[in-house]
Amino acid sequence: MLLLFLSFLFFTFSSPSLSLNQEGLYLLQVKASLSDPDSALSSWNPRDPTPCNWRGVSCHSATASVTSLDLSNANVAGPFPTLLCRLQNLTSINLFYNNINSTIPSDISTCQNLVHLVLAQNLLTGELPHTLADLPNLKYLDLTGNNISGDFPDSFGRFQKLEVLSLVYNLLDGTIPAFLGNISTLKMLNLSYNPFSPGRIPPELGNLTNLEILWLTECNLVGEIPDSLGRLKKLTDLDLALNNLVGNIPSSLTELVSVVQIELYNNSLTGELPRGFSNLTKLRLLDASMNQLTGTIPDELTQLPLESLNLYQNHFEGTLPSSIADSPALYELRLFQNRLTGELPVNLGKNSPLIWLDVSSNQFTGPIPPSLCEKGNLEELLMIYNSFSGHVPSSLAECGSLNRIRLGYNKLSGEIPDGLWGLPHVYLLELVNNSFSGQIGKSIAKAANLSLLIISRNEFNGSLPEEIGLVNNLVQLSASNNKFSGPLPESIVKLDGLGILDLHGNELEGELPSGIQSLKKLNELNLAKNEFSGKIPDGIGSLSVLNYLDLSNNQLTGSVPFSLQHLKLNQLNLSNNLLSGELPSLFDKELYRSSFTGNPGLCGNIVGLCVGRDGDKHKGYFWLLRSIFVLAALVLVVGVVWFYFKYMSYKKARAIDKSKWTLMSFHKLGFSEYEILDCLDEDNVIGGGSSGKVYKVVLSNGETVAVKKLWRGVKKGYESVDLERGQAPALDQDDGFQAEVETLGKIRHKNIVKLWCSCTTRDCKLLVYEYMPNGSLGDLLHSSKSGLLDWPTRYKIIIDAAEGLSYLHHDCVPPIVHRDVKSNNILLDGDFGARVADFGVAKVVDVAGKGAKSMSVIAGSCGYIAPEYAYTLRVNEKSDIYSFGVVILELVTGRLPIDPEYGEKDLVRWVCTTLDQKGVDHVLDSKLDPCFKDEIYKVLNIGLLCTSPLPINRPSMRRVVKLLQEAGAENQQKTAAKKDGKLSPYYYEDGSDHGSEHENKKGFQS
Repeated sequence: MLLLFLSFLFFTFSSPSLSLNQEGLYLLQVKASLSDPDSALSSWNPRDPTPCNWRGVSCHSATASVTSLDLSNANVAGPFPTLLCRLQNLTSINLFYNNINSTIPSDISTCQNLVHLVLAQNLLTGELPHTLADLPNLKYLDLTGNNISGDFPDSFGRFQKLEVLSLVYNLLDGTIPAFLGNISTLKMLNLSYNPFSPGRIPPELGNLTNLEILWLTECNLVGEIPDSLGRLKKLTDLDLALNNLVGNIPSSLTELVSVVQIELYNNSLTGELPRGFSNLTKLRLLDASMNQLTGTIPDELTQLPLESLNLYQNHFEGTLPSSIADSPALYELRLFQNRLTGELPVNLGKNSPLIWLDVSSNQFTGPIPPSLCEKGNLEELLMIYNSFSGHVPSSLAECGSLNRIRLGYNKLSGEIPDGLWGLPHVYLLELVNNSFSGQIGKSIAKAANLSLLIISRNEFNGSLPEEIGLVNNLVQLSASNNKFSGPLPESIVKLDGLGILDLHGNELEGELPSGIQSLKKLNELNLAKNEFSGKIPDGIGSLSVLNYLDLSNNQLTGSVPFSLQHLKLNQLNLSNNLLSGELPSLFDKELYRSSFTGNPGLCGNIVGLCVGRDGDKHKGYFWLLRSIFVLAALVLVVGVVWFYFKYMSYKKARAIDKSKWTLMSFHKLGFSEYEILDCLDEDNVIGGGSSGKVYKVVLSNGETVAVKKLWRGVKKGYESVDLERGQAPALDQDDGFQAEVETLGKIRHKNIVKLWCSCTTRDCKLLVYEYMPNGSLGDLLHSSKSGLLDWPTRYKIIIDAAEGLSYLHHDCVPPIVHRDVKSNNILLDGDFGARVADFGVAKVVDVAGKGAKSMSVIAGSCGYIAPEYAYTLRVNEKSDIYSFGVVILELVTGRLPIDPEYGEKDLVRWVCTTLDQKGVDHVLDSKLDPCFKDEIYKVLNIGLLCTSPLPINRPSMRRVVKLLQEAGAENQQKTAAKKDGKLSPYYYEDGSDHGSEHENKKGFQS
């Protein structure tokens, strides 16, 4: 008996897990099957009697049996642990946002009591198991954001209690099956953003009479919308956007009596809007934009309590019914890009809290209704491209809520009410191409938030007020082709954020301000066709980002400042002035002829200069004598020609045959291809990769350029990603060269690296860029020189790079996706100004806007590749935004995008995990001054927003630019906006700024 008692004590105390109940033992086995790099399961202690106090484990209060397991955001990895199914009372499993991989096992059907199963945002692959339908109690199934492929198994029509089915962002490539209409218990069906084969909306979905939410966004749907959807009486949200649906909008949709929002945008729907919308008494949002609808807007629409009516980019014709002004809940009215005529209702805004009004690009006439801001809520007034006439109502000058005003391209006239110039929240005031007169009011000093003042092509007169120098946030002042007179106000040099100053075509006079060098961000200076006199200030040559300078057709005197040679100009025009003296050597070339004609006193080697001067005839004799000496020299060397050619033949294998090179220039060049070729030796190599080498070439005129030399025979394609080097193998030379030339050859932006020219021959291709003295951001940030990058410098680099990418995404037509955004592809000039570079894998986005473009191979660098791009090969602007978010995190943390220290994580996951476990101070780069903490925190949050796992939750680059600007602004009043596109100062070529209208319309719940 004593022996048995001792044995019992031995086993009890030597094996502490014996004190744990059976369910705890099962969970310990689950723990052993998972990788847990963050020790998320450290609280799972085998010495506890039950697992009820472990992280993520919930138990029944009476029986202590496990009922729920929630390990969301735990960063655990491994296959799905089917051992959980041995927990007899387990009803809920939540493994959201982990690294659960492999396939969903077929024996998951043994979890007979399971009600909730959430495996969203993991790495699951393979097909949907048919056994999922064998779970008799399953109500909630969320598999969003995985790599699940294939088709729906037939068994999915047999779910007994399923209420929520979400498969957003997977790789399902079959069609939406009709048998889903058999799941009569469904309340939510979300299959959005899958690469389905082209297929119709199954009419059988109309049998789902309990359905409340139906999201089929970007599912490659074709054909017509079935009438049967009108039977879904409980439906509150219908989203069929971003498909290829055709035909009429069925009248049966007006029978959806519970519907709150209907989204049909970006399809090919035709016909008129159906009658019967008066039945939809709960409708708050109707978006049928970007289709081919015709006809008029039904009056009954205007009687509904609509919060948002979006019908732009259709072909509506007719007038706007006056009843729309009587809708008491109307706060958003967007009808742009249609063919609407007539006048706006005179009482529009009188009885409703109108916030957003956009009637741009129609054929409206008549006056602007004075009641638009009657309730004091109006924030955006967009009326461009119409035929509105009359004066601007004085009531708008008292509308303190306004933040964006666009009245351009109309027939408006009269003086602007004085208070309108000084509205405190307005950041965009555009009055271009009207017949406005009068002066800019002195009240403009109160315009604390004004960034863009665009009033060109009007009849404004008088002098520019000194108070304009108090508009500290002004980025663009465009007032060309008016009747302004007098001198430039001295205060204008205080606008240190000014990027564009365009006053050409006025009657301005006097000397240019001597302090113009303080405008460090000036990118464009156009003062042509005025009456300016005096000398060109030397300070203009110190404006490092200036690339457009036009001072032509004035009365400027003196010489051309030699400091202008320091600028990297795309456009230079000093013609038709009174300049004199010798031309600076950089400009003393024939290609600059048009830049200096009409200045009789200028002298140089350009034919036509120094007209009428006595020295001209002597210069002719000089050229004759020089020609004689050249001829004599040719005779002298004729004896060695034979030897020279023999020598060249001997060196043929090693020398570059310059005669076979083809030069394609994209800017005015001050050098030839031969000068470049002569400098391509190993002593000038400053970098290289698998596709070739990069040379630093100092030209005879003192300018420095960078030359990328691509060799023949580079391996084609991105077959795999090189994890050690953190980048993909080289792109095929022809593909990369062509992409680089086609992209950079047409781009003109201060934050995109300038491609001077390309040189090609059969065996070699050269790309000649502007030289960046400080190299790449990645090399500098992750080297011993990182101390040079204090926070203000890093912030400047972030802003510059963001503006460059925003230009690619929003201002290029069609948009351009870079596809390899990383810190090593952001180059830094002498002032740490950033340029986006390396467009060898850039792609043009589908201009029709029908979704992401599929690539045949992965391009990009490890640590920067967006998760959905890595497994879907679908590319759009959101892929670049994710990569840019990683760059932001690099700058904030000072860490590499991938590092052995992170284990199996990358920088994004390391930041998220460290924030959760240790707090923000353990994430920030210790080299950064703590006094900037608040600003750094804000930028860190923007980086996390850009790296959101779901692309739909990432902001547009326009929005990123605005968020970054707001993060860096101290004591500045911030403007609010409903959607991404509304905060940007940029425009499309057609004058619109609606590109991001449909971004982030809804998030996805898990």
